[in-house]
Amino acid sequence: MAVLNVNIDHVATVRQARKTDEPDPVWAAAECELAGANGITIHLRQDRRHICDRDVRLLKETVACKLNLEMCMAEPIVKIAEEIRPDQVTLVPEKRAELTTEGGLDCLKYKRRLAEVVKRMHKKRILVSTFIAPETEQIIASAQTGCDAIELHTGMYANAVSQRAVKKRLNQLQTGKNLAMENKLVVHAGHGLTYRNIEGVARITNLCEFNIGHSIIARAVFVGIRQATAEMIRLIDKFGCSS
Repeated sequence: MAVLNVNIDHVATVRQARKTDEPDPVWAAAECELAGANGITIHLRQDRRHICDRDVRLLKETVACKLNLEMCMAEPIVKIAEEIRPDQVTLVPEKRAELTTEGGLDCLKYKRRLAEVVKRMHKKRILVSTFIAPETEQIIASAQTGCDAIELHTGMYANAVSQRAVKKRLNQLQTGKNLAMENKLVVHAGHGLTYRNIEGVARITNLCEFNIGHSIIARAVFVGIRQATAEMIRLIDKFGCSS
């Protein structure tokens, strides 16, 4: 059954809006853990628009469950990961002008660099996942470079409007998951997932974890982050049980 990693980036986004010290993502992580989250996900961007170096260091010291660091493959960020040693890094593409990560990492184009980063992370005993579209060449490249896992980009599913489009995107995710497992990759999923659309992907068997952030933080404004996290876990458990 899949478990939940809560992405707490947007707790830091609220803090950075006023350049102050609250709300603190470290406290948010503790609340998510108390609600039963299996992991905490943070994205240390090069522009430090939300999560900053201080957050990464403190979260490494305080998070008791899995700490998943989303990051690009820029050398300064790679060096921080080597120093901090999160439980896992998820390698993503990054553009300075984007509101959020827009697409999957092109593992084929950057295969040589990816293999180098994977080797360096493994030397520090850090698991490596790539955030990719459910495409054959990207899955194969992730496996060939020694990645431990992939995170399937669910954005196209989340943005699908018609039932036909939703079914098409779910089939693509299912096919991608099957291919990844054939290549001995652990399979995660995330991007654009909400309380309203989690059912479709939660019903896909053998997805190990979901990375969900914005929807949970948005819900937390009204009910608190502990309850918002617990509600998402209940939905994942509910629909996962019927897979």
